[in-house]
Amino acid sequence: MAQDTLKRKLSAILSADVEGYSRLMRDDEEATICRLTDYRTAMTTLIEQYRGRVVDAPGDNLLAEFGSVVDAVNCAVEIQRELAERNAELPENCQMQFRIGVNLGDVIEDGERIYGDGVNIAARMERLAEPGGICISGTVYDSIVIKLGLEYEYLGEQAVKNIPELIRSYRVLSYPGAAAHRVVKAKKAVQKKWRNSTLAAVAILIVAIGAGGIWYFFMRPSKPTIEVASQEKMAFPLPDRPSIAVLPFVNMGGDTEQEFFSDGITEDIITDLSKFWGLFVIARSSTFAYKGKSVKTKQVAEELSVRYVIEGSVRKRSGKVRVNVQLIDAITGRHLWAERYDRDLKDIFALQDEITQKIVLTLNVEVTEAELERVRRIPTNNLTAYESIMRGIEFFRRGGKESITQARQMFEKAIKLAPESAGAYVGLGWSYLIEWWYWNPDPQVIEKVFELAQQAISLDESSASAYRLLAYVFLWKDRQHEQAIAAAEKAIALEPNNPGGYSALAETLKFAARPEEVIELMEKAMRLNPRYPWSYLFQSGSSYYYMGRYDEALELLKKAVIRRPNHLPTHQYLAAIYTELGREKEAQAELAEVLRISPSLSLDDLIKGPYKDPEYQERLRDHMRMAGLK
Repeated sequence: MAQDTLKRKLSAILSADVEGYSRLMRDDEEATICRLTDYRTAMTTLIEQYRGRVVDAPGDNLLAEFGSVVDAVNCAVEIQRELAERNAELPENCQMQFRIGVNLGDVIEDGERIYGDGVNIAARMERLAEPGGICISGTVYDSIVIKLGLEYEYLGEQAVKNIPELIRSYRVLSYPGAAAHRVVKAKKAVQKKWRNSTLAAVAILIVAIGAGGIWYFFMRPSKPTIEVASQEKMAFPLPDRPSIAVLPFVNMGGDTEQEFFSDGITEDIITDLSKFWGLFVIARSSTFAYKGKSVKTKQVAEELSVRYVIEGSVRKRSGKVRVNVQLIDAITGRHLWAERYDRDLKDIFALQDEITQKIVLTLNVEVTEAELERVRRIPTNNLTAYESIMRGIEFFRRGGKESITQARQMFEKAIKLAPESAGAYVGLGWSYLIEWWYWNPDPQVIEKVFELAQQAISLDESSASAYRLLAYVFLWKDRQHEQAIAAAEKAIALEPNNPGGYSALAETLKFAARPEEVIELMEKAMRLNPRYPWSYLFQSGSSYYYMGRYDEALELLKKAVIRRPNHLPTHQYLAAIYTELGREKEAQAELAEVLRISPSLSLDDLIKGPYKDPEYQERLRDHMRMAGLK
């Protein structure tokens, strides 16, 4: 077989065969062959009507191919309806019932024939179907769940012959053929028992039973497709608006070097959703804790205290990208929406916008034109620059001096490729801010951060990240507390679901001598980011210290120091609190930790933060002097 005659493509495959064909042939060979020919003709006609083609029909099997998975499933439904009506006119032992399986997958095309796992899985789905029934694979389910008015029963992940991975499988529960089976059986029972009754009486009974069948299959509450989450087991009550957790999209490309791309798409969708005030969106750092783990939707919903969970996968190859997305209601266990997108890579931003708007539309969220405009904004048309930004973010999140340097190189590359990209300037600014905080307190470094933040805002006034960066610069560069507060509040207004905005505002207010306002902000940040970093505990604990609420401060700071044992300021606050409470032994233990981390520390070096009120800094200095620091 010449290699150049083969072509791969994505197709919806319908596989059907006759249940009990050998018995039918044994009972009446000629009648069975005639009936099979008649039924196949009817099936072929329907397949052509639904824009498909019959690929092969050996023995009692039939294999068909469709360009649309919706057409394939609609055709399967119509086939079962048509055959159910034909079987109604036959004795039960002569009825010919087909099992149908449908799959969506890659196939190899060789002339008029098709091969590959896409075909094999369709055949395995057929084996799982009941006589007169339809079974579909997970790829089919994901594509049609909200497009067709059907009900489904989840059969779990099935091990099927010659396929290495488990295949999600679903039984189609409600379709016209299924209802017809119920009506036909009832009709025969009535005719047998009341053979001499009037036609009108029989008709009334048939209508009544038919109505009952229709109710059973179309109107009764459907079974949930996944295990439902319990609101009682959630750490927080559900918000008064739709709450969402976007799990990390799975990288289906097989290349771990492309992991940054699937992560980047996930983060972009989280960021876009976070811009809507009508939604409650869990932070990236909390949902990415599940990356690479096999978790149930129920577990995610309960641990993060949300109602809706978004799952997806990404495959990037040869200038193309395929994204699968599904939106699940964890409380009811139902899939609300699912879609698969096959697009050119250059259309990735339009695709992300489409996914975001579809989620918002499905959840019936009220949005403003300003929110939509912020989501529609394209960061850059240069895909290489976009990938450099995503790689830079990946390096940045790793932390450490070397990774920050690598991140900076990626952001600088992006700026050269796309000087109009605000995100590249923001990323570069954050890299310099981290350098200034931890390694290089040169005033020129923080001045450069200020310039980069301003440049980013001049390119994109809707960049919440740029305003968060600017807030820290105003606070730490010149102690401009009011400007810092305004910048942080602007960041929150632009991205109300990003906990970073609340954390930035909280830190600014603490140094502005307004610690009582910090606690509520940090509670909001913790709710949006249930797997919050240790710094949230530190911000809240140190604010309680300045409010004189020492017991509450102690509780939070002890938790913070467990998670960050070598954080010098946390030990300083603990030593100060134990001193104030008269717990001298514990105060000495914390002072020892302070000197272990910084042996040459003196009172003159103590926490030179951007305090607006000097009294706040002096309070800590006095407590540390009482603890024994020289």
